[in-house]
Amino acid sequence: MSDQPANSGLPAPDVSIVVPVRNEQDNVAPLIAEIAAALDGRWAYEIIYVNDGSTDATGERLAAEMKARNNVRQIRHAASSGQSAAVRTGIRAARGKIVATLDGDGQNNPAFLPALIEALEKGGDKVGLAAGQRVGRKDTGFKKFQSRTANGVRNAILHDGTRDTGCGLKALRRDVFLALPYFDGLHRFLPALVRREGYDIVYVDVIDRPRHSGVSNYGFFDRLWIGIMDLAGVWWLIRRKKSTPVATEVT
Repeated sequence: MSDQPANSGLPAPDVSIVVPVRNEQDNVAPLIAEIAAALDGRWAYEIIYVNDGSTDATGERLAAEMKARNNVRQIRHAASSGQSAAVRTGIRAARGKIVATLDGDGQNNPAFLPALIEALEKGGDKVGLAAGQRVGRKDTGFKKFQSRTANGVRNAILHDGTRDTGCGLKALRRDVFLALPYFDGLHRFLPALVRREGYDIVYVDVIDRPRHSGVSNYGFFDRLWIGIMDLAGVWWLIRRKKSTPVATEVT
């Protein structure tokens, strides 16, 4: 897929909402309704669902929503490629300069999307990411322990100043994301990589909630022992980053 968004000849929306999903058939319609309730009348927006190889009726539910709403799009992966790949596919296809992401299971409340988008807009060009930080987590005690451990190790090594990188609620500038080095697991290290490019980050507290239905289809930091190699790679990328040259064309 080209980095030029589809339908680029049409008036671009202000904001693109990207939702990666796999086997979330019962969560599609409720979440889209909540996104619409949060954004209608505030921004021109589109909703891009990336159907990451679902084997249930997720595709059919999205097709029905596309008939009912002219701002809903579906991009389908032929086979599941993971959350990072799904987020990247959606952002590459986005027509808005600002992209907001959230998980498709209903745990991320779309009511917080306006606060994230506004925080990014108010920050101006120097801010590349508005990151949700979960409070009142609804996960099990073991998952909370995993999260604290993973975030503590990551922050100690990368010094990204972020207490919770696992929250799917984020707003960022499309061009900033596309400038980042891509690898599987990228979505877990966005704060560190955005800082690497010289941008600031703003944080917004968001309230977590139980998923509407179904079970988790994407890993929670994919367990610490899998994330260690990614962590080492991001540390290396940060260490090897040089200042961006100031370039002027001579005429």
